[in-house]
Amino acid sequence: MFPAAAGYDRAITVFSPDGRLYQVEYAIETVRRGTIAVGLRSKEGVVLAVEEKTRKLQNAEVTQKIFQIDDHVGVAAAGYIPDARVQVDQSRVAAQSNRLIYDESVEVDTIAKRIADISQQFTQYAGVRPFGVSLIIAGVDRGGPRLFVTDPSGTYLSYHAVAIGAGSEQATEYFEQKYDPELTLEQACVLAVESIYLVSEDKVSSQHIRMAVIDADTKKMRRLGGADVEQYASKAKTRGQPPATPPAQP
Repeated sequence: MFPAAAGYDRAITVFSPDGRLYQVEYAIETVRRGTIAVGLRSKEGVVLAVEEKTRKLQNAEVTQKIFQIDDHVGVAAAGYIPDARVQVDQSRVAAQSNRLIYDESVEVDTIAKRIADISQQFTQYAGVRPFGVSLIIAGVDRGGPRLFVTDPSGTYLSYHAVAIGAGSEQATEYFEQKYDPELTLEQACVLAVESIYLVSEDKVSSQHIRMAVIDADTKKMRRLGGADVEQYASKAKTRGQPPATPPAQP
């Protein structure tokens, strides 16, 4: 016979006496243990950046944590990435259905709500588990640059700048100090790289950083190549260095 607490720990459909769904909390903890992903909204568009730790002999050109849903919508994931693929596939179907039915591109908040609704359904049925992933949904629609975050509980919120995954609290504090709504797209890219360097073990190379941008003018998602990421990484490392100490006067 399991203790009372263990029963609530094993049942997704039963609330504990203090009003908690432990399996959902475990899924959120899975997200916290994933490598960091960040998103920033600027006046010129939105930026997605992630840290990916590749294995030996792995093809580093294939990005595992950034996905494209439509021309104008992209996603960055933290947590259990196979779960992210399922949610992205369902979102792509929703985006294409919207285009076929209404002859217009889908709104970013519609995709965010769709993913959140799917996540919520997996918190109330027996025989399933919650999705162990959070997604940053970024895009440009009629409302301009948009940025949303979903989590395993089914919550979705809009942000100006956000970080998920390991070190997200530290990165969020950094955004609170450095973020400005009037940032250019290039400045937002540099700030995104700075936030990843802040929490990453590798603070020298840029091989572990993947980025994508969606420009407000073109409304097209574009993945950044290694040379572009290295350019922003060089600026980030330069800005992160302390000012030189003037020589002592004789």
